[in-house]
Amino acid sequence: MTTPADEPALDPAFPLHRGGKIEVRPAVRIRDKAGLALAYTPGVARVSSAIAAQPHLAREYTWKSNAVLVVTDGTAVLGLGDIGPLAALPVMEGKALLFKEFGGVDAVPMCLDTKDVEEIIETVIRIAPAFGGINLEDISAPRCFEIERRLDEALDIPVFHDDQHGTAIVVLAALMNAATVTGRSLGDLRAVVSGAGAAGVAVTNILLDAGIGDIAVGDSVGMISANRTNLGPVKDDLAARTNRLGLSGSIEEAMRGADVYIGVSAGHVDDAAVASMAPDSIVFALANPDPEIHPEVARRTAAVIATGRSDFPNQINNVLAFPGVFRGALDVGASTVTSGMKRAAAMAIAQCVADNLTPYNIVPSIFDRRVSAEVPRAVAAAAIADGVARQL
Repeated sequence: MTTPADEPALDPAFPLHRGGKIEVRPAVRIRDKAGLALAYTPGVARVSSAIAAQPHLAREYTWKSNAVLVVTDGTAVLGLGDIGPLAALPVMEGKALLFKEFGGVDAVPMCLDTKDVEEIIETVIRIAPAFGGINLEDISAPRCFEIERRLDEALDIPVFHDDQHGTAIVVLAALMNAATVTGRSLGDLRAVVSGAGAAGVAVTNILLDAGIGDIAVGDSVGMISANRTNLGPVKDDLAARTNRLGLSGSIEEAMRGADVYIGVSAGHVDDAAVASMAPDSIVFALANPDPEIHPEVARRTAAVIATGRSDFPNQINNVLAFPGVFRGALDVGASTVTSGMKRAAAMAIAQCVADNLTPYNIVPSIFDRRVSAEVPRAVAAAAIADGVARQL
C-alpha cells in the first residue's frame, strides 16, 4: 500500500487524489421495509416489466437520462502519451468530476485494457444500454476517428470524442471573439493549424463549417496539400478541403502573412515565424504544458494570444464545452451530436463574454455560471432544430 512517505512531499495534488476523486451516492433513501420494497423487489420488477414492454421508459425511470460513460484506452493521455489504462484512471476520474461539477451529469470512468479498435467498439456497444451518452477520451489518432464514427453509427445515443470536438468548440468560440476584437470576421481570416491529429482535424472541420476564409493544416512532414502522397484517408480528406493557396513546405513558411496560427501539437515555432504573420495576428498555442509559442514571445507582434494553460489569459479549456454539450443533449434525449449542436455550443460560449471583449478576454472563465446555463440551452435548441431530439 502506498504511504504518505511515497508521495512527493511538496506536491498538493497527491493528497487531493488519495482514495480517488469521485464516488457513487444514492439518489433516494431507504429508511424502512416499505421503501425497500419500492426501490428493490417487488416494486422494481414492475418498473423493469414496463421498460421491457416500452424501452423508451428507461430514460424516465432509470439514471440513463443523466448518465455518461467516459471511455479511454490510455493511449493519448494529456501530454503524457500512451501511459496505459491504469495510469489514465486519475484523468478519467477528473473528467467524471468535471461532468458533475459543471453539468450536473453523472459520469462513470471506464479504462479499457485493449488498443484493438474492434474490441473497443464491441465493448462500448455492449455497455452502452446503461448510459445516455458516450464520451471518448484520450484515444490516439487515427484510431479515434474510426472508433467514434462507428460507435455513432451503431448507437442511438450521443457519442462525443472530447479531444476532438471539445477543443474544436472552444477554439471556434475564441476565434470568433478574437476576430471581432481585431475588427474582422471569420471569413476574413487565413489560418494555419499545426497538428493533424484528433484536435487538429476537428478544429479544421468546425472552422470550415463556420465559414473561415482559408485554412491549411500541417503535420510533422509539412503542409498537407493535394500534392502530398500516401497521406491516409483522414489527411486525404483534409487535402481536398483545405489549403486553397496550395501551400507547401514547413508550417513556419505557411505562417507568412497568415492571420491565425492554431497549435495543437507538441512542436515548437520559431519567434521569426510569428513576426512574419499578418498585422493584428491571432496566436492560439494550445500545447500543454509547453505552448508551441510562449505567450510573452507572441505578444511582441500578435494582437490576441490564447493557450491551454490557466496561468495565462484566454485559456482554451474543454471544460467550457463538454459538460454543457452533454447536458443539453441529455435534456432532449438527443440521438447524436450534430455539427449544428457543436456550433451552437461555440456561439453560446462566445456570447458569454460578448459584452466585455478585450484581447485578454475572448473566452469566459470556466467558473462563469452563464456557461453552464447557456451552453446546454443552445445545444438543446440546436438538437431540436436538427431533428435529433426525442423528448421535449
